[in-house]
Amino acid sequence: MELLNTSEAAARLGISARRVLALIEAGKLIAQKVGRDYAIQESALEGVKVYGKAGRPPGKASTANKAATQPANGSNAALTAAAKAKKKGKR
Repeated sequence: MELLNTSEAAARLGISARRVLALIEAGKLIAQKVGRDYAIQESALEGVKVYGKAGRPPGKASTANKAATQPANGSNAALTAAAKAKKKGKR
């Protein structure tokens, strides 16, 4: 029975030490608090499922996102000129 700290457990799981702490706090990884650190049994790592890197998967943005960020006519200059005119009160 080998005991690991959060950094060692993170290295074995391929995740950050902060993510290990989050798994402990969520009750998904069993650990014993020792002072200010945690002691994690090596066998406890077997029951943890890690799903790769968090966040949006790489690839093309959806068409909904593109439409929201680009003007319909494709010209940022027209949008900027209209915004400047509105700001000056000429519209």
